[in-house]
Amino acid sequence: MAVRLGDIVPDFTAESTQGPIRFHEWIGNNWVIFFSHPKDFTPVCTTELGAVAKLKDKFAQKGVKVVALSVDSVDDHKKWIKDINETQSCVVDYPIIGDPERKVANLYDMIHPNAIDNLTIRSVFVIGPDKKLKLTLTYPASTGRNFDELFRVVESLQLTAKYSVATPANWKPGQDCIISPSVKDEDVPGKFPKGHKVIKPYLRTTPQPNL
Repeated sequence: MAVRLGDIVPDFTAESTQGPIRFHEWIGNNWVIFFSHPKDFTPVCTTELGAVAKLKDKFAQKGVKVVALSVDSVDDHKKWIKDINETQSCVVDYPIIGDPERKVANLYDMIHPNAIDNLTIRSVFVIGPDKKLKLTLTYPASTGRNFDELFRVVESLQLTAKYSVATPANWKPGQDCIISPSVKDEDVPGKFPKGHKVIKPYLRTTPQPNL
């Protein structure tokens, strides 16, 4: 059964390249990007795992942990990591979960037979410290994921979780935000002392509150 936005994500215990993972315990009070790969030693995924390795410290500064999954074994993952490090000029030092029995893949509805037989599709799950699913994306095998975009999404999710704002189309950190419709007009000055603009009664903007 699919995991939907707002659901508490399924807990599981699995082996990874960095030892056993008890998922909810591993999440702790962090945000998490959990992303899957159809198979080890595949070209697009090799570039993706390398890209994440290069961004890991940047994610960590935002309180974000990263973890990958493939339906191959942990031993195969460790061999693959050598190729990734060599070809992508990086050091993969985050866990890659082994799931040869597809237990985790089935928990998270990662098997889409019409897309890619019985292998995992290339899913992304962003999970909050409350263990709830905040975002999910599904990519075809041919299109590499944009992890800079996922970093932007996490920044938006963290901001909007703390303040009564939303982020507009193509928003980048530092740009104005949209004041949530739930905030009454009379409460806006107190909540947003940096000021605000009324473009339409339903479209009010304010400078990013946490800067």
